[in-house]
Amino acid sequence: MALPEWLSIRPASTEKYAGIKSTVAALGLHTVCTEAHCPNITECWSGGTATFMVLGDLCTRGCRFCAVSKKAVGKEPDRMEPKRLAFAVKEWGLDYVVVTSVCRDDIADQGAGHFAECIKEIKKGNPKVIVEVLIPDFSGNTEYLGKIIAAKPDVIGHNIETVERLSPYVRDRRAGYRISLEVLKASKELDSTIYTKSAMMLGLGEEHDEILQSMKDLREAGVDFLAMGQYLRPTKNHIEVKEYVKPEAFERLKQEALGLGFMYVASGPFVRSSYKAGEFFLKSMLASAKE
Repeated sequence: MALPEWLSIRPASTEKYAGIKSTVAALGLHTVCTEAHCPNITECWSGGTATFMVLGDLCTRGCRFCAVSKKAVGKEPDRMEPKRLAFAVKEWGLDYVVVTSVCRDDIADQGAGHFAECIKEIKKGNPKVIVEVLIPDFSGNTEYLGKIIAAKPDVIGHNIETVERLSPYVRDRRAGYRISLEVLKASKELDSTIYTKSAMMLGLGEEHDEILQSMKDLREAGVDFLAMGQYLRPTKNHIEVKEYVKPEAFERLKQEALGLGFMYVASGPFVRSSYKAGEFFLKSMLASAKE
């Protein structure tokens, strides 16, 4: 299926982009920007925004849409990673940071404690920084989730990825639509002051009514922010694109989502869960809440 004209990517390369790329390599850090082949990497890095990926670059789950490398057992977590991550944030002078991780079903607490240490170190070294995290489901374990909550991120994101009907086909068998909703609901119940966020990929064969139902399910789980973007097939080994959703369709969905009560909705072909489309809104709102 040929890419439509609205999915043309304008390449960009700036000094800022080169600096971030150099720092990531020098410190041995990983970013989801590179590992997941994100189409927005030059735009975001040129603007000084990056999404760090902790706990290594090998995921223990095999979602059919994801370009991150998979393996049943990953490397031992790097104990110095939290400090190096905090250093990189300070080095770049960032005031809004996104941190995610691979799934680590192979280690104790599935890496929740290490993830939490990364959040704590960033905030300790950069007291004014706003930290958004994009977490795995931790198999629905609220004790593990509680470690993330206790580290006090400003936004907790967890993606349902797709509509309920397609979830078993698109995601790893250990993941689940209902588990994801429970994680989002529990996050809000454990600390109502933390904003919650989720994201969906479109173009996988979902129906409009199914998208609306997913939006309603997310609102019932107390989710504040929603991101919707076009699924782009990383390689021929990944699940196929069924449809390229037009920009005007994304706009209609955005208005429907806002009508359901989401505080903010980013909706468009290149929107990703950690895309900076919502950064300025979130930054302003969260900064105001802290005053």
